[in-house]
This record gives sequence, structure tokens and C-alpha cells, in this order.
Amino acid sequence: MANLYPDTTGLPMTVWISPRGNARHDVRVEVNMMHGNQMSIANTAVVGVRPTPRVISGRLSPGDAQSVFGWIALNTDALVAYWEGRIDTARAIHAMKPLAPAPQEKRTLRQACVILPSAGSRLAPFIGSS
Repeated sequence: MANLYPDTTGLPMTVWISPRGNARHDVRVEVNMMHGNQMSIANTAVVGVRPTPRVISGRLSPGDAQSVFGWIALNTDALVAYWEGRIDTARAIHAMKPLAPAPQEKRTLRQACVILPSAGSRLAPFIGSS
């Protein structure tokens, strides 16, 4: 069993992974509903891995759910191998891929810069033109 912190997963919250043990359900992960490096089993959402990621219990915001589902999709093979006991915790952690950071919104130079020309500025005629 392992708690994976945001620095490892690229998610904003801690995720708990485990091997199957004596569980009678399919592979799942527990996701702390609060962001950060803490894990409180009483405050988790249970997310199923197969056939597609889905929230089984608890709640995740739409953005958090989308991120968790993306992370699971990147790591399904490692999560299943760990669940099935084919790899140990060290290999599972080593196999995990972090979620890529969200791309920065592309902005034009005009959107990114604010120019406040003085009354006598030569830039004044260009402000407001495209």
C-alpha cells in the first residue's frame, strides 16, 4: 500500500494505491478529497480503474475527477499489475507516470501586455488597433 503525493502524481491531492489482498472488488484507488499531502481515509473518493475510470463513492469536483481519470488512464497497467501482485510497491511507484501540468492558456502579446501610454506617447495611436 502506498500514499502517492501530488509531487509524484501531478495531481493536486494524495492518492492511495494498494494490492488486491482479500478484496472482492476490482482494482480501485482512493483519492483524498482535499488537496495537498494528506490522506484521511474518512475523506476519500473511491475511484474504479476498469473498464474505465469512474467515481464509485465519495465526491470529486468535475476538474479533480477529470485529472484523476487522466492519471489513472496513464497508469492503468501499473495499477493493475500492482493490484494483481505482479509487481511490488517499489516497482509500482517507479512505473507511475505523473500527469502533465495543464497547458498554459495561449495569449496574444496584446492580451499579455498592458500599456498605459502617457499623453505625449508615440504609442497612443497604436493602442486599440489590431
